[in-house]
Amino acid sequence: MKRFIQTIKNIYKIEDLRKRIGYTIGIILLYRLGSYVVLPGVDPSQLANLQNQTSSGLLGLLNMFSGGAFSNASIFALGIMPYISASIVIQLLGMAIPYFQKLQKEGESGRKKINQITRYLTVLITGFQAPGYIANLISQLPAEAITPFDPAITSPTTFFWVSSVLILISGTLFVMWLGERITDKGIGNGISMIIMIGIIANLPFALFGELVSRMEQKGGGLVIFIVELAVLIAVILISILLVQGTRRIPVQYAKRIVGNKQYGGVRQYIPLKVNAAGVMPIIFAQAIMFLPLTLAGFAESETLSGFAAAFTNVNGFWYNFVFALMIIVFTYFYTAITINPNQMAEDMKKNNGFIPGVKPGKKTAEFIDQIMSRITLPGSMFLAFVAIMPALVSMMGVTGQFAQFFGGTSLLILVGVVLDTLQQIESHLLMRHYDGLTKSGRIKGRSSINMG
Repeated sequence: MKRFIQTIKNIYKIEDLRKRIGYTIGIILLYRLGSYVVLPGVDPSQLANLQNQTSSGLLGLLNMFSGGAFSNASIFALGIMPYISASIVIQLLGMAIPYFQKLQKEGESGRKKINQITRYLTVLITGFQAPGYIANLISQLPAEAITPFDPAITSPTTFFWVSSVLILISGTLFVMWLGERITDKGIGNGISMIIMIGIIANLPFALFGELVSRMEQKGGGLVIFIVELAVLIAVILISILLVQGTRRIPVQYAKRIVGNKQYGGVRQYIPLKVNAAGVMPIIFAQAIMFLPLTLAGFAESETLSGFAAAFTNVNGFWYNFVFALMIIVFTYFYTAITINPNQMAEDMKKNNGFIPGVKPGKKTAEFIDQIMSRITLPGSMFLAFVAIMPALVSMMGVTGQFAQFFGGTSLLILVGVVLDTLQQIESHLLMRHYDGLTKSGRIKGRSSINMG
């Protein structure tokens, strides 16, 4: 406790860090305020049906990512997900289209062009999703809910449609801008931070709902609720190990004598992450799994049939089987574009380094690639298991809202963003010769979502 208080004092002493944290908190408060600003013309007291619809299932997951803005019919209802979807599309195009590959190699100027294209694509995706959201909203509202525009819910005015679509597009762009401001002037990755805050905003309601359910409806009482909390803590600890786990490869640097000085002759280690892709495979897969729901116009899963029904049931076998399979595939895909064995082998060769027992150059690259393939398989399978864990605990009677915190995207984003933010704070402290947040002074973080 004494160390924690001293760390807080040290953070306050660093003016730049203090301003960054304050700026981040201010942006977060602005975002949370906007999630309660209801679309013009909609009566906020008439949203009971929409809130019931988004209490579980795939719509519940969308609502969690938006921090409750989806169920509040807020101007931020679609949240940051259209921007994430656009970023994923651009990254995939970067693997297949020469033009985007060229932009990726142009440095800062190429990055700016890619960001601009991503913003345009975000507008298109939001413009496609917004009418579906409004159609679903209208179907969930009683006739008196939008009387300021048209008393007949079956035929809302064109003005209501056009203005609502424009507001939803503007809301998503504004949330995207807030995330960029956090990244530039705050602490942590802004997009990741916004998603994390949305997830955390739902945690108190999920905890209270599960407690009430155990005490009144499903039985088990306080004892079962405490057991569930213990399991949740255990899953969080396992997720931290998944984010931080590494396999170290020894690298020996040859001796060099220049004048009277000796260089090299030391052994170091290359840390290869068991999960080098972070939570990006889950983000990739989750964005694709949202497509059937988007194409169905945000309709309730009970009204769907066949393919759409199977892939909007988050607790169903086919949804989770395909979800897990896509996570494994995307883990290999994202690891391949994140880790470049050829570049690592070349850098070692330039610095007179080599892996004991392995020839420098091509053989070293092949060795690193082989090691990455071996450690990525168990890492990807465990990532998939954590991702589908909410469905598993739901079968055991845990409420839908609380089940989302037992794994999946939500838990790994929370762990990844918290560790990454703590790492940035610790870097500021150590750079100014203050003690870090831990005794070892090393927190292995990872930006949960790095969109450019």
